[in-house]
Formats: sequence, C-alpha cells, structure tokens
Amino acid sequence: MEIKGNALKLKLILYFAAIILMPACKKQSVATNTDLPVVSGYLIPGQLLMVKLYQQKSITDTAKYGPPITGLKVYISDGSNNVQLTESTKGTYTYNQQSFLVAGKTYTLQFNYLTYAVSAKTVMPDKPLNFITQYGGVTISTTTTATTILDNLSWDNPNSLNHVLVFNNLDGSSFPLNNVGGNRPANFEINTNNASYYSLTESSFPYYGHYQIVLLRVNQEYIDLINSNTSSSTSQNLSQTPTNIVNGFGVFTAMQSDTLSFNVL
Repeated sequence: MEIKGNALKLKLILYFAAIILMPACKKQSVATNTDLPVVSGYLIPGQLLMVKLYQQKSITDTAKYGPPITGLKVYISDGSNNVQLTESTKGTYTYNQQSFLVAGKTYTLQFNYLTYAVSAKTVMPDKPLNFITQYGGVTISTTTTATTILDNLSWDNPNSLNHVLVFNNLDGSSFPLNNVGGNRPANFEINTNNASYYSLTESSFPYYGHYQIVLLRVNQEYIDLINSNTSSSTSQNLSQTPTNIVNGFGVFTAMQSDTLSFNVL
C-alpha cells in the first residue's frame, strides 16, 4: 500500500540517516586520517538523487556536522551512464533525472577530494511487496498489557532480505501513551532482522496519534550502520563506525520503500 507524502518520506529517511551518520561525522583518532571526507548518500527511486559531503569535525565540536565540502565534481555511474551531479546548495550534490535509479543496477560514486580518489558502490534493491497491516490501527485501553499483540505488519520476504521499519508520528510528542512514552522520541526505526512480519504491542508506541510507517528494503551497509549506532559510542570507539566509502567515511547506499498509514487511539 502506498500513500501520498513522498517529500515527507524523504525527509524522514534523511532524518534518521543524519542520526546514524553523526558518529561518522565526529571521527577523530590517531589511527584516522582526519582529511578524509564524510559522505551521506541515499539513493531512493522517485526521490531527488542527493549526496551530501562534509569535512570531519572534532569530537569536542557541538555542531551536528562538519563544514560542507564545496566545489567538487561528483559523479555517479550505473554501469552504462556516468552522470555529474550539480551542487544545489553548499556541500549538497543532486541529480534530478528520476529514471536513472533502477532496481538491480549497481551504482558507483566517484569524486576527488584533496589528494584522495573517493569512491563507493551500492546496489539498488527491489521495492518491497505486499506491505500490509492487519487492522490499520489499534486502540489502547486500560486492559491492554505491554506484551499483548495488537496488530501485525507483514510483507513478502522469501529470501530473508534486509528490511527496516520507520515510524513517524505525524502528531509529534504531544500525547504520551504512558509515563515511559514521554522519554522516547516520536520518530524511530526498527531493524526487522530479515523477518517478513513485525508484531505491534502497546510498548511499540511511545505516543498516541497518526503514524506514517515506512518499510525500507535496504542493503547490508545500512544495517551495519544501524547496528553500530545502537551500541554505546565513546571517544575511544568512534573510529570503528562502519563505512563503505573508499578514502572516506559515512555511507553511500540505496533503498526502496512502501508506506502505510496507521492510527494509535
């Protein structure tokens, strides 16, 4: 099932991408070359192709990102065509031909930065199929327990591929579901661990409201980032954040999505 709101969907995905990439943007250790760039590139069919480039920054720097890297020639190839991205804003490089992104193709990012030839590869996965909800919403009552299964989300996944669920509460954090809910973010994501369903309970939701639930079919490089971000990060282990960038940090990956509308009352 697909609903309107592609702009919101992209904003949500990039929001979580920024959270995941924060450790990579902060890397600095004696074993790391601090001249290497940080890449944030997420290829999503139907969305503007966008790659963001940043300088690394000091661990003591409280800014979310380092300074943007400007003035570069950034290319992406699909194996047959090699296109140059346009720097639309400082450090943000885009390409607006949506037909360029096709399932099954391998995409290669390339650019030169200082003395480094930076590159990365990713494969565009197929779109998730048959993403459905059993009821379309749930009602939480005083008799509902935290572990009672209230609804099931399901999708086709015969080959046990990587999928991530992103929950976006369109009403924000105004209505906590319980005393614990107010301490959790309104928007969150869950690694489904290669499953084909996810069971929803009262504890799945920190707040009442209208949710947009996005199912992402993702590659292993994205899963690696999620897994690393759930572990504790300190100034001693920030340099261990996984990356698929040659001569850089961050991630260049591709994903496809489907979306459901869901109400928690």
